[in-house]
Amino acid sequence: MSADPHSDVGYMQRALLLAQRAQAADEVPVGAIVVLAGSIIAEGWNQPIGAQDPTAHAEIVALRAAGRAMGNYRLEGATLFVTLEPCAMCLGAMLNARISRVVFGAWDAKAGACGSVIDLPRQIRDGAAIDAFGGVCAEASREMLRSFFAARR
Repeated sequence: MSADPHSDVGYMQRALLLAQRAQAADEVPVGAIVVLAGSIIAEGWNQPIGAQDPTAHAEIVALRAAGRAMGNYRLEGATLFVTLEPCAMCLGAMLNARISRVVFGAWDAKAGACGSVIDLPRQIRDGAAIDAFGGVCAEASREMLRSFFAARR
């Protein structure tokens, strides 16, 4: 049984499908979508190896696509769904894009910037805050990452 496609779980399930695309390209399996007013406006998956671009994280790829789709880098009111807790670079890009909310799956004990290593959303002041919520479909996200890295060892 699948979730309502317009729920946090439904959107995260779509991000998990995009993570599979990254994995198929031998990239770390992370997927992301940007949702505005109940519609998916952009998607992304990890591509730093294939793109030879250290900034081509799933979140950045999705934010770039959303900016193009909207004709504006400001994405006020949008939510970004991503299968892994964002790093500081990605959270900074979300703040610059004025993303209102980030929802993520697995926590990242090595580079997470939403509570695991640092907690940037709670340290930001002056109205630039972003609401961060983790743990949505966390087990599926964690298992995809675990199996990917196990296969590489």
